[in-house]
Amino acid sequence: MIQVSNVGLRYGDRKLFEDVNIKFTPGNCYGLIGANGAGKSTFLKILSGEIEPQEGHVSMGKDERLSVLKQNHFEYDEFTVLDTVIMGNKRLYEVKTEKDAIYMKEDFSDEDGMRAAELEGEFADLNGWEADSEAATLLNGLGIGDELHYMQMKELEGSEKVKVLLAQALFGKPDVLLLDEPTNHLDLKAIQWLEEFLINFENTVIVVSHDRHFLNKVCTHIADLDFGKIQLYVGNYDFWYESSQLALKMASEQNKKKEEKIKELQEFIARFSANASKSKQATSRKKMLDKIELDDIRPSSRKYPFINFQIGREIGNDVLTVDGLTATQEGEVLFKDIRFMMNKEDKIVLLGNPHAKTALMDILMGQREADSGTYKWGVTTSQSYFENDHDKYFTGSEKSLVEWLRQYSPEDETESFLRGFLGRMLFSGEEVKKSPSVLSGGEKVRCMLSKMMLSSANVLLLDEPTNHLDLESIQALNEGLIRFKGAMIFTSHDHQFIQTIANRIIEIQEDGSILDKQLTYDEFLEWKEAQGIK
Repeated sequence: MIQVSNVGLRYGDRKLFEDVNIKFTPGNCYGLIGANGAGKSTFLKILSGEIEPQEGHVSMGKDERLSVLKQNHFEYDEFTVLDTVIMGNKRLYEVKTEKDAIYMKEDFSDEDGMRAAELEGEFADLNGWEADSEAATLLNGLGIGDELHYMQMKELEGSEKVKVLLAQALFGKPDVLLLDEPTNHLDLKAIQWLEEFLINFENTVIVVSHDRHFLNKVCTHIADLDFGKIQLYVGNYDFWYESSQLALKMASEQNKKKEEKIKELQEFIARFSANASKSKQATSRKKMLDKIELDDIRPSSRKYPFINFQIGREIGNDVLTVDGLTATQEGEVLFKDIRFMMNKEDKIVLLGNPHAKTALMDILMGQREADSGTYKWGVTTSQSYFENDHDKYFTGSEKSLVEWLRQYSPEDETESFLRGFLGRMLFSGEEVKKSPSVLSGGEKVRCMLSKMMLSSANVLLLDEPTNHLDLESIQALNEGLIRFKGAMIFTSHDHQFIQTIANRIIEIQEDGSILDKQLTYDEFLEWKEAQGIK
């Protein structure tokens, strides 16, 4: 349990938090959400004690242990992987280290023997004899095999270090677990393993994540950071999002009778309760959903960009033919002799090696030559491409955002139109005068999406478009692409994004061949499992 009492924090004239009072209790997983810059990571640092609030305090139960997902990937470079994980329980590692040092002494004294006996008792109380086994289980679950456990951290790749630090945070059954973006750089299997771990975790979890599927799977509550306060909601992210949208709708329909509002609310809650997954969390969540009153659902101050891709021309039956394409990179085969035809209803997600996926898109957009093979776009098609690395569109540009966007607006170049367009993409007031070169990662993505919308293309190619976006922009992009009437090829690591958009899966295999299935993402994963394909 962790209790927050009257916490407040300011940076200069800016108020991040004021009079925050909240209790996080065992057996629950809280998804901490809020707009970019609202202070989510700062709040986690207050909970962990890394930052002191200017007002109020944070308290935990007596003898309870808090664990935090570390972000410094170089902090443990001189330690072995297994020891790094065990350091998740600081006191256990201290006891283990001191005990081992005593036994290594050549002149072992009586005092050493007494101290060793004390340490052995504490070591046992801390479940030290199971430490290596537990650490190995966590590592293996996250995809770090036995062969890596005794290597030094500096010998690991960056993505492997991320998994080790996550195992460190999970180690030793902490009473309170704080996780800031734990799914970043994790592969699908590792994310699925983490989801199951947290679903079955019996203590308190507070997590910040941009992965909606992850939040929906593991969260019993959403802690919404808004207006400098934190409001708790029972349920997962989808429930919070739908309920906040319903509250906005109700607020805009003030004349609607309260009885009608209550009926709408009851139907909404019943639908979410019926659709709850069968996890342990969902069972208790369903009981709590039934107790929600009309006043418990409140509108959010969150702003969502308006993302809507209109096609300038109806697409014909002849969309794309790929015939025998092969590509290599530094001697490695990315894909070999791949063949497929794209239909006008297809929304294809590419899975597999990231370099292979990007190479295929670059080839299809004429930005890279294939080693062999051909491709042909249909005469009725027009393409727009969201590149994974799009910095070249912004580097060295001293234009304002309005001038930057004008070059991609063939139909209407007027100042009022461009300002209005940027306003719908959350660039308001003086922001439209910004130089494109100083934009944040998320702002650049919104600009690139604006560029694509103005093209009116009927085929979209998008390479990891959700990178750098906040939850609100991801939600808006997701809904915009669901509505899109053209064809699409895209890549993403966002489970919910893929599941709700893709109707066809093309996975590039390690040997360079492809698996091509007309299935949704979840159906594809079930099919692979049934076939015993990893």
